[in-house]
Amino acid sequence: MSKVLITGGAGFIGFHLATALVADGHAVDLLDDFSRGVGDAELKALLDRPSVRCLTVDLRDHDKVVALDDDYDHIYHLAAIIGVAHVMSRPYAVLADNVAMLANVIELARRQKHLARLLFTSTSEVMVGSLQHLDLPVPTPETAVVALPDLAHPRTSYMLSKLYGEAMCLQSGLPVTIIRPHNFYGPRMGMSHVVPELLAKAHALPAGGVLPVASVEHRRAFCYIDDAVTLMRALMDKPAGLGGVFNIGNQDQEISIGDLAQVLIDTVGKGLSIQAGEVHPGSPSRRCPDMTKTVAATGLSPVVSLQDGVARTYAWYRANVFDGKGPSAK
Repeated sequence: MSKVLITGGAGFIGFHLATALVADGHAVDLLDDFSRGVGDAELKALLDRPSVRCLTVDLRDHDKVVALDDDYDHIYHLAAIIGVAHVMSRPYAVLADNVAMLANVIELARRQKHLARLLFTSTSEVMVGSLQHLDLPVPTPETAVVALPDLAHPRTSYMLSKLYGEAMCLQSGLPVTIIRPHNFYGPRMGMSHVVPELLAKAHALPAGGVLPVASVEHRRAFCYIDDAVTLMRALMDKPAGLGGVFNIGNQDQEISIGDLAQVLIDTVGKGLSIQAGEVHPGSPSRRCPDMTKTVAATGLSPVVSLQDGVARTYAWYRANVFDGKGPSAK
């Protein structure tokens, strides 16, 4: 049994990761300041397990972070200031705070007696500038050249904080694994994402209604959360994951947003039609991860189909949010 720390542990990815780790007998500490994570019934049930603790700590507080336990085997650093509203309104704070939080986590990691691995969660957005200005292959490998977008644009702050974070980890001298998530989705992911947003709108519409969908021609590759967690854990456990940067996503299920909307409509089952809306400015028209490196390192590939993953996601949201009116992680 390993002892694991998950920062941002009450959030979408952290909750599902913790659930899987606990099921396999590991002791898990969930660290969260609950600025985004929600203490819903599912989290409370997880915290009732004797092998799980909740640590309410602001990762910007250096003294509290470095005073945490010194016997973790694995640290998953998922916490970050994210969300378009935060990034657009407080870009400097997003950049400075994300870097400061990581610096504190790295110092904590250095204090561990027997740390096997530190995982840093980067972002697929590190390739936004490259996709805009360079002729990159899509699906895009981790080794593609990184080009910087407009540094004066507020949204660049988040991408920069993650790119700088990758460099910090690689230069830290610690046993690190870096992941670039690509469009994870699933139960309890909040509402500020295309899958739950469109599911909520489709669920609320009457039969035969019209569902407005933005950026219908844009293409993305969506990865169900269970597959994402399986790949994250494999990269942490396998020697091939040490010291590398890895895409995590589902290369085989790239789809246009319009076709995604149709999958959601078919799942909700109301015979809705799609009305093409505006195109989101600054958003890449196509983004899909090349998973060759990750598959080679882990021997694993995603197994949940988009149709199955959407069905599971809708069932959860219908029971817990749309009809049940329960809280979901923001």
